[in-house]
Amino acid sequence: MLSRRAVIKGVLFAGFGSAVGTTTYGVAYARHQLGVTRVSLPVTALPPALEGLRIGFMTDVHHSAMVPSTDVSRAVDLILAEQPDLVVLGGDYVSFGDRTFVDPVAELLSHLRAPHGVFAILGNHDDERNMPEALKKRGIAVLKDSRTRLEIKGEGLELAGIRFWTRRPEEIAQVLRGATSTTLLLAHDPRRLTEAAALNVPAVISGHTHGGQVLIPGLDAAVRRRFPVLQGLGEKDNTSIFVSRGVGTVYLPVRINCPPEVAIVTLSRSANPS
Repeated sequence: MLSRRAVIKGVLFAGFGSAVGTTTYGVAYARHQLGVTRVSLPVTALPPALEGLRIGFMTDVHHSAMVPSTDVSRAVDLILAEQPDLVVLGGDYVSFGDRTFVDPVAELLSHLRAPHGVFAILGNHDDERNMPEALKKRGIAVLKDSRTRLEIKGEGLELAGIRFWTRRPEEIAQVLRGATSTTLLLAHDPRRLTEAAALNVPAVISGHTHGGQVLIPGLDAAVRRRFPVLQGLGEKDNTSIFVSRGVGTVYLPVRINCPPEVAIVTLSRSANPS
């Protein structure tokens, strides 16, 4: 008969082996298993003409030694295959502002096309000069605490893009001031949902969280508490939000229970307009 000590040692070794196997899979395979997530984002008072508008959303590319160009190209190809009406890039194109990858990632993203344009915002890993210049040089519009108005089927759609560091309600209100049409707030950090709801913005599209990147049941409560929505759809008052898990990784080249994604976000009319 096995002793209690032997049983405990066996359980510990089995647990260690399982953890090693899971981590190895997360490093070697899971972080490269890029897929397409399709979601319907409810928008309060959405005009009928904008219902069904499809937005291709890619965020947190983090092109680096850990995130190869093949992953970025795959993400671009997946978006193009979906033929969205417009494309939004959610920031963090490189890691830690590494200039080595600024032009290469901008070149990879330059292949994106959509009938109503390609728009980008900046994340906390993007510098304020080189990254936006590289994107603009390749025909990608950068919304850096600014807003643009699109005319789609006779209706206006305002895209308001803010920097990661733009956080105070009065700063965001300044970007939104003068908007007269349906407005989408493009904010790298989903914590801006609080300010968006206070300002009656109908919808927000975000990234930043990587969906948690490494989600281990029972050990992921801390990261979930940091954000109002870690991944997927959420809402606060009359404001809805979609948070993408993103494409790349940062700090560690691993994803566990949190596959990378690009998203097709389809606008829909809110079921409960106030």
